[in-house]
Amino acid sequence: MSHKTIKSRFSLKQAFANYGYIFILVFMIIISSILSPVFLTRNNILNILRQMSITVIIAYGVTMIIISGMIDLSSGSVVAFSGVVGTSAFVATGSPWVGLIVGILVGAATGLFSGSVITAFNLPPFIVTLAMMTAARGLALLYTGGYPIIDIDAFTTFGKGFFLGIPIPVLIMMGVFLLSIVLTRRTRFGRYIFAIGGNEEAAIASGINAKKVKIMVFTLNGAFVGLAGVILMSRINSGQPAAGLMYELDAITMAVIGGTSLAGGIGSIPGTLAGGLIVGILKNILNLTNVSPYWQQILKGLIILIAVIMDVYTKSLRGGKK
Repeated sequence: MSHKTIKSRFSLKQAFANYGYIFILVFMIIISSILSPVFLTRNNILNILRQMSITVIIAYGVTMIIISGMIDLSSGSVVAFSGVVGTSAFVATGSPWVGLIVGILVGAATGLFSGSVITAFNLPPFIVTLAMMTAARGLALLYTGGYPIIDIDAFTTFGKGFFLGIPIPVLIMMGVFLLSIVLTRRTRFGRYIFAIGGNEEAAIASGINAKKVKIMVFTLNGAFVGLAGVILMSRINSGQPAAGLMYELDAITMAVIGGTSLAGGIGSIPGTLAGGLIVGILKNILNLTNVSPYWQQILKGLIILIAVIMDVYTKSLRGGKK
């Protein structure tokens, strides 16, 4: 076997390891356009983007959490808690912007609490966020008495509105995308989360305050989740304490499909957006082709399994990074 052939195969493997999600995305677009003539229409594309926007906003924060070597299982419950509190703030003040800001602050506060507990007691993020998942859902139910907050028609702009023909949730998703790109690629904070996820001991030895960075990551992630919660309540036109179920798994799946390694230290925001598109397109084409919701649930589980297998495989192609 020639040196040129070996080099070519190596390059292909590395390309798949780093950009496999792009190949999958292109493949899904081609197959979906064949399966349904409606798929590539403008209305359907905007519908896909709007449907996936809320979970992708969560996934941006989750991506940074995973890159730093941690995990967050509380996103779905915090979506509900921050969403209902933000909705009630709108009802009390009549200002959609107050509702939005309050929802973001509530989400950030839950993230700050989780990050502080994790670092103060050196606890596994899995356990702490599992506890927060249960507590935040209970807080949402306690706050509302288990009943939805209704009559919020003037609050629907964030979830149902359009600007220049583009759904506002999609514009917010892209705004958070740009912010996340800057944070992860252009700031010291971004370099620190990669360093901590890659080798925390080495990062600490180089002078990085790992505890502070972890708290900052969780707080930022919470703010993104709070934002997503307000958009969700605005879109469904009520404050639903039972909303957001399984959103955390969808967000983690999007991040991992987009190349974020569960081992930490590897990941990208553009990859997460691509992962969101892959998940969004799959859900859309299953609906367009009238696949049973029961089968869709099974396929969703398989996607999570495939995402983890991809993570393990691409990790081996990169050389077995921790």
